[in-house]
Amino acid sequence: MKPVKVLCIGGSDSSSGAGIQADLKAVGSCGGYGLSAVTAVTAQNSLGVQGVFPVTPAFVARQLESVLSDIGADAVKTGMLLTAGIVSVVAGKIREYGIEKVVVDPVMLAKGGRNLLFTKARQTLVKKLLPLALVVTPNIPEAEELIGMEIKTVSGMKKAAALIQKFGVRNVIIKGGHLPGGKKAGVIDILYDGKKYYEYLAAWIDTKDSHGTGCTYASALAVSLALGSSIANAAGQAKVMVTEAIKNSLSLGKGHGPVNVLADKRRGNECLHDLQEAVKILSANQCGGLIPEVQSNLVYAMAGAETGLQVAGFPGRIVRFHDSVRVLADPEFGASRHIAHIILTVMQYDKSYRSAMNIKYSEEIIHVCRQIGFAVESFDRNNEPAEKKNKEGFSLEWGVNEVLKRSGIIPDIIYDRGGWGKEPMVRLLGRNPAEVVNKVLTILKKL
Repeated sequence: MKPVKVLCIGGSDSSSGAGIQADLKAVGSCGGYGLSAVTAVTAQNSLGVQGVFPVTPAFVARQLESVLSDIGADAVKTGMLLTAGIVSVVAGKIREYGIEKVVVDPVMLAKGGRNLLFTKARQTLVKKLLPLALVVTPNIPEAEELIGMEIKTVSGMKKAAALIQKFGVRNVIIKGGHLPGGKKAGVIDILYDGKKYYEYLAAWIDTKDSHGTGCTYASALAVSLALGSSIANAAGQAKVMVTEAIKNSLSLGKGHGPVNVLADKRRGNECLHDLQEAVKILSANQCGGLIPEVQSNLVYAMAGAETGLQVAGFPGRIVRFHDSVRVLADPEFGASRHIAHIILTVMQYDKSYRSAMNIKYSEEIIHVCRQIGFAVESFDRNNEPAEKKNKEGFSLEWGVNEVLKRSGIIPDIIYDRGGWGKEPMVRLLGRNPAEVVNKVLTILKKL
């Protein structure tokens, strides 16, 4: 299967913290294939930008023509464009080749304050490029420059997003890392799609090493969009990715070190690999009879996971095939909602428990589990508060919380006997997929 192709258009950073170098690292980390067109060469390090040498618009056009006429692109991400001529060329080629998934990161200032988008180029960007964009991703200072107003609050971010959307861009994401009070309240991003606002919150990470956050975020966003994610899901995935990259940033140089996308990729790959190995074991055994009517899923959360986008599972779930099981696709992050809710709730009590799977319920299965010596707990859906019943996935969070608060342990099994429109279910918990699958096979042998 060929990877999605993301064309990154921007300046070269000689320190590789931001610009085209950061774009390509992020695209590769997210599973895409990165292409590039360089708009400027910079002399740059952790202390700032010491020099900028722009590429002529004609040569930018030649790069774009070379890539798009041969390889093509599933998405385009723009960064530092510098001059009005370059902006015009980029907009023209996007229009000529009919590229619809365009992410515009309106890079205007370097961290040291150097101007990276000239005044006339800003006007051209608004007039020619934003109407072609699927989404624009300014930080607060960039949003302030685009609309000429100060942004001090979340409501101000929402107002700014609505004003920017009037330039013709379909979606606006304003990144809130510069919002006052973020150190205490967390970093909030706002997405506005023209009808609805979405909020994405992450804890503040106290580090000076954050070089390349904007490039990394926009490039990760472009990969998700190229893969077919909705703008709301893509924004969430990019937020998780860049937060992890900041957590694992590298203290290189005397100033602002770069974020590190590779640490997150390594842990993510380990999760996906362990899930694939575990499901091979399931497929090799005759455990089809344990699959419920709603099918099963096996999930594995990244260490310290806080959202469903950090929990990997199988798209389309695990299905019964005769007496065995099959999966419809390789595991992906964000592929499970219900079982992800369960393991994220468990991790609030014990972070070492990162895997779970659901199997069908029967009194015989519960009896066998107790015979084996598994710790078995249950919850009764009849006791569930009405407000939880009406929220998709939250009834499981409620039920698991009830069990864990009452028992004071992490059990091997949590089951319920179902309710109105809800199939009875058994959930197995473990520290990793191998442990969970071993419990499944132990049950199977005793039945």
